[in-house]
Amino acid sequence: MAKYLIVVFSFAGLLLASCNETSNKQNRTDQKIVAQTAQASLADSSIVYKTDNLIVNRLSDHIYQHISFLNTNDFGRVACNGMLVVYENEALVFDTPTDDESSLELINYVTKKLNCEIKVVVPTHFHGDCVGGLEAFYKYNIPAYASNSTIELLGAKDKVFSRPMNGFVDSLALNIGGKKVYVEYFGEGHTKDNVIGYVPLDNAIFGGCLIKEVGATKGNLEDANVKTWSNTVRKIKQKYPAAKIIIPGHGIAGGTELLDYTIKLFQ
Repeated sequence: MAKYLIVVFSFAGLLLASCNETSNKQNRTDQKIVAQTAQASLADSSIVYKTDNLIVNRLSDHIYQHISFLNTNDFGRVACNGMLVVYENEALVFDTPTDDESSLELINYVTKKLNCEIKVVVPTHFHGDCVGGLEAFYKYNIPAYASNSTIELLGAKDKVFSRPMNGFVDSLALNIGGKKVYVEYFGEGHTKDNVIGYVPLDNAIFGGCLIKEVGATKGNLEDANVKTWSNTVRKIKQKYPAAKIIIPGHGIAGGTELLDYTIKLFQ
């Protein structure tokens, strides 16, 4: 009798392991399909500018993704995203490129190729991939707006700029060409100060490093709050369930599947 029980339990164990492996394979397949969907979505856009330091992708009539590069000890050379919003010859930049050189390239592209005046730059948190090129914007008298928390954290890191930023508490409404663009704080995640940008004109979100591309790892957690991260992103999805364009801090832009993936990653 004991012999038969051992056989039964062994078979059950093999069946469970097989089911788990099938489930894991299905999850990996589902993630791959979603990632391919996001890639296809980005492929519909066009690269309108490209050098060794800076890439600019046009994602819609008014939304561009700018990509610059940061050399890190832990992750090597990392591509870092920002968002450019243009309307009626005015522009807003979310996150500077990573240094003054690439920021100058972006400023020249916007002013000379798009014939737009950059009205404001908004760093979405205090890390270098958001503020690394801020002095280039100041050189052209472009004001910067950041949350009071971001300004405070930059001070704590002894990051001194040639002029102060304009602060806000939890939300900010800006006008670009007569249209509203919103900056909002939903809670802690990648950092305690991370905010997002929302553009109603194109139903677009710049999530910054709070939002992950599909298939990404958790990344840099040095200043993160992993306990609240999922809930913070869940709030964004609840407010903007039908967002059409979402740009993460690193990687491929897509739609609300990026929110879903980030929520699941940090659950």
